[in-house]
Parts: sequence; structure tokens; C-alpha cells
Amino acid sequence: METWLLGQDDVGRVLRVLGRDTVMRRVIDALRAALADLGRGVLAPSPPRTGFTRGGAVPGVIEVMPHRQPGRGVTVKTVAYSPRNARRAGLPTILGTVARLDDDTGHLVALADGVLLTALRTGAASAVATSLLAHPGATTLGLVGAGAQAVTQAHGLAQVLDLRRVLVSDTDPAHAAGLAARIAFLGLDVRVAAPAEVLAGADVLCTATSVEPGRGPVFPDGPHREHLHVNAVGADEPGKTELPLSLLRRARVCVDHPEQAHAEGESQRLAPGEVAATLDRLCADPAAAEGWRHGLTVFDSTGFALEDHVALDVLLAAAEELGLGTKVAIEHLPEDVLDPYATRRATTDHYGQSTVVDE
Repeated sequence: METWLLGQDDVGRVLRVLGRDTVMRRVIDALRAALADLGRGVLAPSPPRTGFTRGGAVPGVIEVMPHRQPGRGVTVKTVAYSPRNARRAGLPTILGTVARLDDDTGHLVALADGVLLTALRTGAASAVATSLLAHPGATTLGLVGAGAQAVTQAHGLAQVLDLRRVLVSDTDPAHAAGLAARIAFLGLDVRVAAPAEVLAGADVLCTATSVEPGRGPVFPDGPHREHLHVNAVGADEPGKTELPLSLLRRARVCVDHPEQAHAEGESQRLAPGEVAATLDRLCADPAAAEGWRHGLTVFDSTGFALEDHVALDVLLAAAEELGLGTKVAIEHLPEDVLDPYATRRATTDHYGQSTVVDE
């Protein structure tokens, strides 16, 4: 039995051949459908993620995120959040891999890059929430935080809104200034602005920062459009929050995963009764959110494993469509399943073909 490996060259080719818009739209559509099924009770919820928090000179989080769809498979993502990666090691802040296991046998069916997948599904989740909660005439996107997540936030929202301009703020001026080039493919007018100006001018605001626990908010409360919708993406560990509490309490708050959101999202500062809805319930009954679109709303996005499961489905289908990936025998499958030492040795003949020899 072999495992299907999809590395960076494979996911890069998916993007180049199908196009960024096609891939993002497929993830948005698949995620919207899966969340609706979750809200109707057709799918089971994912357990909350678990893992380890690093302190000291190299802070960060290493987590495991599992989701099971009985009869179809189990997806397990291992993901590391290391906010100093870019400066210290020239690496993305978020690194990870995603595994698909056979639900009946536990066989490792596929193993794929989780860096692009995480960015895509996070942007897609905000797109789904925004399509339900934002004012239908929204044209101005505000971004607080101009790192990698800002790219897929802007890209995802451009699929569901008629965006015209972007106001961006970041504590690193180079990141803010460089965003225009990174999202040039969207054809939007991008301008760097102060956080208060971003808040005041945005129809939809996305926060995706590496603020340290206890150091928020990342913008001051102040004047904003009556119909402002906020996608709060960055809160992903206890004590880490991005929004002013006064703004959060004025808003109708929608969460992706209630247990996670109250433990480590913006909603860790709210009582359960202060959360108005879950995203899956709104996807199952979109009419329930109609009256919210002209007022202040917040999507508390902590990211959960069903999103990774859905995004991996999309990636695997695209890779199969394009004939991508490599099949590798990773798991040790002895000739005698009762004897772990009954190994098989691979040899190569003069034609370069691999042959298995029992030992």
C-alpha cells in the first residue's frame, strides 16, 4: 500500500494550471456546503485542536488538528505558528502538513503541504462569513496585518464582494508597503493608512496579526461605518486578542468553533450568551443573517479541522485531475503481519526497476 505525497511543486502546479481564482472558489464553495451540512447535523463537528505553547526566545505554538468523516476518512493537520520565523529563519509564520487516513484501516492515504492549504481555507472561511454578514454594497476592505494571511483574506473576499480599494496597516511599514505588489493580481487600489483610518473607512475589516498574548487590541475603538463587518483571524491562543472589547461587545458575534473560540478566540472575553450564532448554523439557514447585514458584525475565526479536511479534498481532487503527486511506500507492511521483523528488502535490477525481496 502506498501513500500519495503532494509537495510544494505539486501545489504550485495546481495554482499555475487551474489559476488562483479557480482554486479559491472551489475551496469557498466546498467549505460553504460542508458548513451547511454541519449546521444541519449531517456532518459531525471537529474536536478542538490541541498542542504545545513555546515561550522564551522563540515563542509560538505547535498544534494537532483532527477531523473524522466516518466511512470517508480522517484528516490530521500538524501546524506550527512561529511569529518570528520570517525574520529569524526566512520561513513562513505558519508551517504544516496535512495527512489523510483511511477511516477503516488507518492506512496513510495521502500527505500534503499544509502551508498553502491553511492560507486558502482561512481566506475561504472569511469569504463564507462575509458573504452572509457583510453589507451587500461593500467595496472597501480594511486590513490590519499585512503578512501572508492578508493575501488570501483579500483574495477570498474579492470572490464574494465587488471590492474596489484596500486600506492596509501593519506595525512593520515594509509589510504594509509591500502588500500592493502581493495582491496586484486582484486589480485593487491599495493604500497604506493608520489603524484608526482603516477602521473608519472600511466596509469589511480583516485582522490577521502576530500580536503577542496580552498586547491587543491592534487598533483603537473609534468611528466606523454602521454596517462594518469584521473578520477577526489572528486570535489563536489564550490571551491573544486583536479587537477592542468595547467594539466586540457592540457587535453581533458569529464564531466558527464555539469551544475553541471561547478558549482562544476573540470570544474568550465573552460569556456564551454574548455570542449570537455559529457559522455553520448561518450556512444552513442564510436567511437568519439577513437582518444583520446593515449593522456591526464580527466573525471570530479560530480555524478548525473541518476546514482543513475540506481544503484537502479540493487539493486532492485537483491533483488527481492534473495527474500530480508521488506514490511512496511509507508504512512498514511486513510479509507476515504478526511478525514486525518480517521485512521486505527492495533491490534495483539493471533496468532500474525496483523489486521487493522477502527476507
